[in-house]
Amino acid sequence: MSDLADIAPSGTLAQQAGSRPSIRPRGAGIVAQVLPWLLAAAILVAAPLVFTSGTALTMMSLMGIMVVFALSYNMLLGQTGLLSFGHAVYYGLGAFFTVHAMNVVALNRLPLPLPLMPVVGGLAGLAFGIVFGAISTRRAGTVFAMISLGIAELVSSGSNILRSFFGGEEGITANRTKMLRLFDLSFGPQIQVYYLIAAWCLICAVAMYAITRTPLGRLCNAVRENPERVEFLGYEPQAIRIAAFCLSALFAGVAGSLAAINFEIANSAYLGVHQSGVVLLAAFIGGIGTFVGPVVGAVVVTLLQVSLSDLTEVWQLYFGLLFIAIVMFAPGGIAGLALMHGPLIRAGTAHRLLPAYLLALGPLLVMLAGAIALIEMAFRMLVRAGDGTEMSLIGIPLDAAHILPWIVAGAMAVGGGLALRAVLPRVTAAWHEASAAAKEKLA
Repeated sequence: MSDLADIAPSGTLAQQAGSRPSIRPRGAGIVAQVLPWLLAAAILVAAPLVFTSGTALTMMSLMGIMVVFALSYNMLLGQTGLLSFGHAVYYGLGAFFTVHAMNVVALNRLPLPLPLMPVVGGLAGLAFGIVFGAISTRRAGTVFAMISLGIAELVSSGSNILRSFFGGEEGITANRTKMLRLFDLSFGPQIQVYYLIAAWCLICAVAMYAITRTPLGRLCNAVRENPERVEFLGYEPQAIRIAAFCLSALFAGVAGSLAAINFEIANSAYLGVHQSGVVLLAAFIGGIGTFVGPVVGAVVVTLLQVSLSDLTEVWQLYFGLLFIAIVMFAPGGIAGLALMHGPLIRAGTAHRLLPAYLLALGPLLVMLAGAIALIEMAFRMLVRAGDGTEMSLIGIPLDAAHILPWIVAGAMAVGGGLALRAVLPRVTAAWHEASAAAKEKLA
């Protein structure tokens, strides 16, 4: 698919389409900007009416928290080009300060309602973002990444020492129902907590999108691409980096605050490298650099975390394999793949890809099924042998002690991989054909 760049939104077709004179009424432009946010708000409001179970409400609440967290990370990596291994520091500190604030407000009966608590988390994230950002943003690239990892380890270790603030391994708890009621809402039922998270998710998403449209947002992109040129134009790259860093920390603190409200607890796990790794996975899987990418990644990662953890004990291994596959074969993430097909859809030639895609889907599913069977049987033999070698995989009984399941699973994995490799040239040819047809229509 070497012609992908030719049909990407920033490529030849987009330039040709953009060169045509067009007149768009001012009102139409405003509607086009507002309509997606109104649609997002409608989805957030209607979702609990469609998915009414307690599990669904909990999952949607987690998705809203992860969306804010992933978008804040995208401000750092996708917009400014700063790879951080310690973004959970600001998420966790926002959660801890929120829990302490909730306890102080409840104990002293202060007139502060629960919906304002994310402001506390955001301010905590911003404050520590200023402190740590002044140190870490002096350099970009590998140096910044290593400093961020060092800060993460420093704060994580400090959480075990400052037990009076962090609560040690048990953490600090709070009770959200003891705070001042707003409109007679106790925020005891999960549905009320969901709408609180959804409201803050929408507010933060709008704010972060608005930042990308400002001169600061454009300068962040410029620093990511060519900091030397930005400095030549009279701007200080470090000042731009620290501004983006602080804003990113602010919204990460809001996400941590929402998590503290949802779970009514903050512990050292909020600050750990694992939490930083999860948001990195979400951003990359969805698509770094695009605004909608981290949103998609946050939803997918949360869904997989909840569902896979109930199905298998090695769900984190599958996360790692998915991350490797995305980086190797689709560096633009899920959103990048969708955007690549946009010009073909607009030109009406995307249907030409369907036969080739369906042809490749069969071998891909066979290969994945074989690989999953091998992984699960290996885990059973190496880790869970004491529980017996008999197991069930999607309702199919297997005995890892017998050679036949290994032969069948290995044949499926290898055979599916070879068949997929044989089919890929047809997929490439179909892509070239659809691309050429799209160019002709948009020429």
